[in-house]
Amino acid sequence: MFENKFARFMRNSGPARFLIPLGIVLIVFGFLTRGFNTENFVETVGKVTAVEEHSEVIDGKEEKQYDATVSFTADGKPYETVFPNLPNAPKVGEDIKVLYDPADPNRNSNSSVSKFFSPAMMGGGALVIVLGVLLMVKAAKKSKALDQQAPAASRADFAGFKTAPGVTEYYVRFDGHSLKPGYVMEDADRNILYEGTMLKQNLVGARPFEFRNHVTGAVQPHEVGHTVTQTFNNEFFSAKSWFKFDGKNVWDVLHESGLRLETDIISKFPNLVYNLSKDGAPVARIETSGMYVHEDEAEQHRVNVPIGRYYYRVWTNTEDLDSLFLTVFAISETEQTVVE
Repeated sequence: MFENKFARFMRNSGPARFLIPLGIVLIVFGFLTRGFNTENFVETVGKVTAVEEHSEVIDGKEEKQYDATVSFTADGKPYETVFPNLPNAPKVGEDIKVLYDPADPNRNSNSSVSKFFSPAMMGGGALVIVLGVLLMVKAAKKSKALDQQAPAASRADFAGFKTAPGVTEYYVRFDGHSLKPGYVMEDADRNILYEGTMLKQNLVGARPFEFRNHVTGAVQPHEVGHTVTQTFNNEFFSAKSWFKFDGKNVWDVLHESGLRLETDIISKFPNLVYNLSKDGAPVARIETSGMYVHEDEAEQHRVNVPIGRYYYRVWTNTEDLDSLFLTVFAISETEQTVVE
């Protein structure tokens, strides 16, 4: 599915897409300043003749800056210049340092610029671009390797999946009625099949969870990190991307099990549909819902945009509830809307 491959590539290439434009900006800036250095300039003393105050918004704060009109003499001739955006207000009549080009005093400055500044900027920009390209190539290789490690079933493979023989429907809800929220998976008779309960709410660091499989009786402790968001990589499709599960990227944990989640972005937005494959074969169809209801209340599934933690309907042909529950858990914890 093109949209899945495109979204995954955009996700993985985020740092590269940040670095390459940055490198271009550095090169352009270095090029524009290549002819301006003060190594051969002559230093003299000028006189401030006028000061104009103005405000600039810097890092969200309004700060005062000052443009100083300065007169000075070079080779016995008078010159006048303006030094803009000074952070401190000079006084009229105050002496101020002036650096000027003896061949053309109209080229002047109040601060020194090394002759290495421009080459350093352009060289640094080139290195940043090279790094960005390498990361872009790495992202492409990562995407290709994922297709080999955990191939996804095609969209056609999921046609009629929900009504196929051996497929059972389950329901997952977010249990947020306490300071230690978790998730519950139930069958059509509201029997609890699986639970993921938070044991301790930590604002910083991992949160301890207990996953309990009521079918097998197995109980497993897990460390669940907080969702990670890269500020320079917020795609339109998703604001959040991943969290650590027992110290590893949760999607890597699923991929290592041969599981692959792909999102049918255009299917039933905003009630999104997820296709889960294992080793290239369909395993589950997961759909978000505006309300937590069962089959006899199907009409209510058509309501509203899901907000925050979702309710989920899950159709599956697998008995591996551990992997299935972890997948839905990962979707909800990251509020995921794109391919992984």
